[in-house]
Amino acid sequence: MILWWQILLLTLYAGYQIIDELQIYSSLSAPVAAGFVAGIIMGDVKNGLIIGGSMQLMVLGVGTFGGASKIDANSGTVLATALAVGLKMDPQQAIATVAVPVAALMVSLDVLGRFANTYFAHRIDAKVKANDYKGIERNFLMGIIPWSFSRMIPVGLALAFGSGLVKQIVNYLNGPLKWLGDGLTVAGAVLPAVGFAILLRYLPVKKHFAYLILGFTFTTLFTTIFGYIQMATGQIKGFTGVINGLPMLAIALIGFGFAAVSYQTGQKIGNAPRANGSNDNDEGEIEDDEI
Repeated sequence: MILWWQILLLTLYAGYQIIDELQIYSSLSAPVAAGFVAGIIMGDVKNGLIIGGSMQLMVLGVGTFGGASKIDANSGTVLATALAVGLKMDPQQAIATVAVPVAALMVSLDVLGRFANTYFAHRIDAKVKANDYKGIERNFLMGIIPWSFSRMIPVGLALAFGSGLVKQIVNYLNGPLKWLGDGLTVAGAVLPAVGFAILLRYLPVKKHFAYLILGFTFTTLFTTIFGYIQMATGQIKGFTGVINGLPMLAIALIGFGFAAVSYQTGQKIGNAPRANGSNDNDEGEIEDDEI
């Protein structure tokens, strides 16, 4: 069950996160942050981070340019976390049945928010002609209203009135349609891989394929080694210690080391004197523009 004060706080956060994404840039608008905040409010940070982290990985390679709209993974994360905790849903199932559909549907409301915001843009144009600087500032700040409402209204309504419908759907997915629920759970777990695939599509993989191979090899080897160590310690009689799994921080540090080496190499190549005084290679590519 979702309490009224939880609905209020989640609705306020939904309105804030879009402003943070557009203007403040505190990183509280990232899906993983949305999952963390929603998890704190709902009293289950673990599931919040699972849902937020999965949505963050899913949108790794998704971006927006100019006036284009993109899926709202933050609102999807907030709703999925709240409903998963409130209705005792499996987090992976919540991702597939709530987070992703909501994130996709919010594209239309993002367009509506942009459209409504043009009202204040035209008012600012009029204030500019009148040299009314206070009016310019006031209307600029009032532009927050349509942006925030485009997230607050759907999230608030869904939390207040949608939990009953979602609960019925969950009961069906865990009952007569369990085969479909299991499939959606698997689909939710696979979505982060989709995000990585999109990201790899835009990264210069062909140019740096050696790092990709090394990263995959290191991760696979360490995962296997840590797995066998955990299995072995479980068979040792009298051993009461806890052997953790593969620390992703270690893998991240290895990746950071590779990135530092690549950066330093690129700097040396970029600073090397060229006959024609250019940083372009024979194919016209700028060597040091990817860092």
